[in-house]
Amino acid sequence: MKAVSFISVLLIVASFLYGQPYYLRGVVQDEKGIPLQNVKIIELSTGLVYRTGVYGSFGIVCNNPTDSLSFSLEGYEKQNLVVAAAVYAEIKLKLLPSSSFRMHIEHLTSLTRDLQRDEQKKWFTGEETYASIVENHFINARRFPVTGMSLDIDKASYSNIRRFINFNSIVPPDAVRIEEMLNYFNFDYTKPQGKDIFSVKTTLTSCPWNPGNQLFYINLSARKLDLDSLPPSNLVFLIDVSGSMDMPNRLPLLKSAFNTLVNNLRAKDTVAIVVYGGIVGVMLQPTSGAEKEKIRKAIDELEPGGSTPGESGIRMAYQLARNHFIRNGNNRVILATDGDFNVGSKSEEELDELITRQRETGVYLTCLGVGMGNYKDSKIQILSKRGNGNFAYLDNYREAEKVLLTEFTQTLYAVADNVYMNVEFNPGYIKEYRLIGFDNKMSALKDSLTQVEGGEIGSGNSTQVVFEIVPAEMKSDALQKNLKENELAAINVHYRLPGVLKEDNASFRGGFNFIPFNELDSSFRLSASVIMFGALLRRSTFIKSAGWNDVLLLATQSASRNDVLQQEFVSLVEKAKTLYSKQKKKRRAKESVIPDF
Repeated sequence: MKAVSFISVLLIVASFLYGQPYYLRGVVQDEKGIPLQNVKIIELSTGLVYRTGVYGSFGIVCNNPTDSLSFSLEGYEKQNLVVAAAVYAEIKLKLLPSSSFRMHIEHLTSLTRDLQRDEQKKWFTGEETYASIVENHFINARRFPVTGMSLDIDKASYSNIRRFINFNSIVPPDAVRIEEMLNYFNFDYTKPQGKDIFSVKTTLTSCPWNPGNQLFYINLSARKLDLDSLPPSNLVFLIDVSGSMDMPNRLPLLKSAFNTLVNNLRAKDTVAIVVYGGIVGVMLQPTSGAEKEKIRKAIDELEPGGSTPGESGIRMAYQLARNHFIRNGNNRVILATDGDFNVGSKSEEELDELITRQRETGVYLTCLGVGMGNYKDSKIQILSKRGNGNFAYLDNYREAEKVLLTEFTQTLYAVADNVYMNVEFNPGYIKEYRLIGFDNKMSALKDSLTQVEGGEIGSGNSTQVVFEIVPAEMKSDALQKNLKENELAAINVHYRLPGVLKEDNASFRGGFNFIPFNELDSSFRLSASVIMFGALLRRSTFIKSAGWNDVLLLATQSASRNDVLQQEFVSLVEKAKTLYSKQKKKRRAKESVIPDF
């Protein structure tokens, strides 16, 4: 209590020195007096956004003795109140009645400002389709210059695609998420300058599958955390040990994966293990990372059996993480499952509601998917998106090693939360644009209440956003005159630092720096081949002029001979070409058969 008072005094003194002598403080609770974390607070006089901390408390330095604040949290009635610096405010938020509140609200991956949903519904292929994802279409830049997308480090789609192709199976189109395929390679990482959280690099080039258009690359790179100063971790391994996990590529693979992760643990880190299957229970109480043999023994003793009570396991894991919460530490549940929940919450809507309530605890969630046949990609994706976390698919031990050893800090240490990017195009140079990847579910586009929710970005991660653009006449002139100083787009990255209540943003300029495609760095040309690969797997209507030979040639020419992942990609394209060519021949053979009447 003395420490809190001392900090309050320091804040008041500091604010007085800088001409801001007032300090609004208080706590936000529900009707039962339980503190509410992560309540959004808007200071109405300035528009600045803050959030409550772990114990529901807040403190805001302001210019006036009183100010109007807006308090909102999903599932509760919004309140606008006048708060005085002289009084410690106790705010009570009322839970919305079930008739007026839906905990399950669809979330968009990308959103174009002012573009009406009715207009987007024209993109649908019809109600009879089973496709849940609708490709982004070309958008008029003069009518709708601003578009945005949620950024994260999810990479599950690529390894899942690899699993299908390696088993000589056609890839379901909805399994193809091009933004995750690009994430997989961490293309063109550029270290941020000084204390910056992000660096942004833009590149403009010609489009290899449509020479009349151009590609506009935006590479966002996140700061790398110093390994020696990583905060202590409070990790809870939540492991599915149900009967459906009794296959070599499920529980045995996960046991190897978690044993790999143990190698990176330090004495100041703690690990607990919760399992759900025939039983739901704590198999290992929080244990120091120094006791590696004890942790490995607990992992090795796991055996599959029983039903899949995922809901109970999730609740128990979060409770354990909350009980041992490390302030300013890395508090995270790592859920490993095939996603086949059959006891308790089962539907995506029920899981959405469950994880939404749990995320308010300040505990992150990493999801590791495994298996085939009954693998539930959509359920695990819901959990990771709503749980303020990330998602990877482990199709083999090498992938487990990549995610949990090689990319350890990217996977488990966030440098920013709620990250989303807005791009405002200059209509003088851009006639139309199409965001590649970041496609939305049909159900989300139909729902008028949907919104974009930012994602988690891990240490040292590079995210690539690519647009296909149709140039305006003015841009063609600029290209001929080499007007590199002109601004093609304004880029704003919105985010929150972990444990910090205030939302922040960083602004960047997308210059008119055109480089012919054949002169690009090989990493950009390889990313173009990844886009073409994903488009062919999705049977995209936007890349009709390119075929498997084009993708293979471009991938072969641009992949580094010294990069194992890039060479594996070339091999994957070769396999896909053979697989899909056979399928095409079979369809033609069926179509050519004339029935005998």
